[in-house]
Amino acid sequence: MRSGLIAQKLGMTRIYTEEGVVVPVTVLKVDNCQVVAQKTSDKDGYTALQLGAGVPKIKRLTKAERGHFAVAKVEPKRKLKEFRVSPDNVIPVGAEITVEHFVPGQFVDVTATSMGKGFAGGMKRWNFGGLRATHGVSVSHRSIGSTGNRQDPGKVFKNKKMPGHMGAETTTTQNIVVVKTDATRGLIMVKGSVPGVKGAWVSVRDAVKRKLPDSAPKPGAFKLPEAAAAPAAE
Repeated sequence: MRSGLIAQKLGMTRIYTEEGVVVPVTVLKVDNCQVVAQKTSDKDGYTALQLGAGVPKIKRLTKAERGHFAVAKVEPKRKLKEFRVSPDNVIPVGAEITVEHFVPGQFVDVTATSMGKGFAGGMKRWNFGGLRATHGVSVSHRSIGSTGNRQDPGKVFKNKKMPGHMGAETTTTQNIVVVKTDATRGLIMVKGSVPGVKGAWVSVRDAVKRKLPDSAPKPGAFKLPEAAAAPAAE
């Protein structure tokens, strides 16, 4: 199990294949996504990597947060996310994960906070069919109809699908195909749409329901910081 990475949603566009087929894609930007901390089974009971991305306002960081980044010797990050990994796929602290972490044709799962829709009715929120357009129905064509029972049990059950707040919750879209990666600009282009508004932070990781391609790098594609890379080169 490899680590994922943190990206920022830029928006949607289209690209053309060599056969001239139009493919709608969502562009994800990966900028300075670094490993901030490691979780080990001996100390924490599980193995994971904490990644960080983005540039925060320094004045908004607490003293504890500044110390956390100082121990890792990385610049403060705006977004932190933890990814479970297997012990043989641990990446060193301070390493920057690049877009070559994913290969074209690979399936990934993308998690983000979905767009907020506000208060929505049953037809929009739960895809209800609504009431009839005639035969005595007036005004309330988009209402949800009866929600409870008569005398027995005489109540509305919990978790009944009803109008209410829609969106603005953590959502995962599975089995999205990576169409193209651009290492120069740090872009990942995935087929179709992903959750979140433009500029939203998303986490991308290997699809749990698909086999990892053999060409995918293990433990991942990353660059070591210059201070750590120099002794390794010697």
